[in-house]
Amino acid sequence: MSRPVLDAAGPVVVLVVTWNSAPVLPGFLDALPAGMKGLDWRLVVADNASSDDTVAVVRAHAPEATVVETGRNGGYAFGVNAALRAAAPEEGGYRAVLVCNPDVRMAEGCAAALVEALGAPLPDGSRVGVSVPLLYEEDGSLVHSLRRKPSLTRALGEAVVGNRRAGRFLRWSELVTTPAAYTGRTCADWATGALMALSRECVDACGPWDESFFLYSEETEYCLRARDLGFATRLEPAARATHLGGDSRVSPRLWSLLVANRVRLYRRRHGLAATAAFRGAVLLRELSRAALGREPARAAVGALLRGPQSPHEV
Repeated sequence: MSRPVLDAAGPVVVLVVTWNSAPVLPGFLDALPAGMKGLDWRLVVADNASSDDTVAVVRAHAPEATVVETGRNGGYAFGVNAALRAAAPEEGGYRAVLVCNPDVRMAEGCAAALVEALGAPLPDGSRVGVSVPLLYEEDGSLVHSLRRKPSLTRALGEAVVGNRRAGRFLRWSELVTTPAAYTGRTCADWATGALMALSRECVDACGPWDESFFLYSEETEYCLRARDLGFATRLEPAARATHLGGDSRVSPRLWSLLVANRVRLYRRRHGLAATAAFRGAVLLRELSRAALGREPARAAVGALLRGPQSPHEV
């Protein structure tokens, strides 16, 4: 699928991973032409064995799209990699990749602003390899999508103070809540993966997404890996989108997976003693919320106490 070319550097691949996404896909596809305005683009959808009409919806609403039926629900990174493989053989390659959740609604010109931001040199010698938009909830409220890298002090700050209040301080939360951070082109260690543009150079340097993370922390791992290779993640405030998601806030299963994968990722980059301390700080946070009767926190406590069970758990 493509639109008139304003930049001859190659098309932008719009990459979407779906799993039982039929209810949200029509809105995503309807918003896509305006969101991609000004770019030559094509759509690649990797479907992880949906049991609903997801594939039929894509083929009806976007007949020119490339649909990859992966055959199983192997997780988000698994789907991303399947879509990237499908995009790679195209003659001439591609300029950039736009990784999207199907419950994202891009504002007009969103993608062009994100892609234009890629490759910009930064004072520390790195370049922008990942650009992200301002994200909004369905009610219009701003999503705090920027994040700092995980650390023990940040896990403790979130446990004691709460991530939103602690987010105003550099050392005390992964979540960035400082208002000024969302008014300009702010670099972050990583960002929410609902919508992100990746330069071709970044994709080539980083290689496949880490499929050991079934869901959650895969974008964290990818952004941190990109940063290690000299590709920064930066907010582009000229790009805007609405995100309809939020299941992890209410689903015990999803929340426990999110929390467990935070510890798994930390363990990848730190020693056993540091990881034990980090796990303890995360456990303290979830215990305090479980004591208030929050079922997702209770599920997270169980996952943390069980320890490593499978590639999909801590």
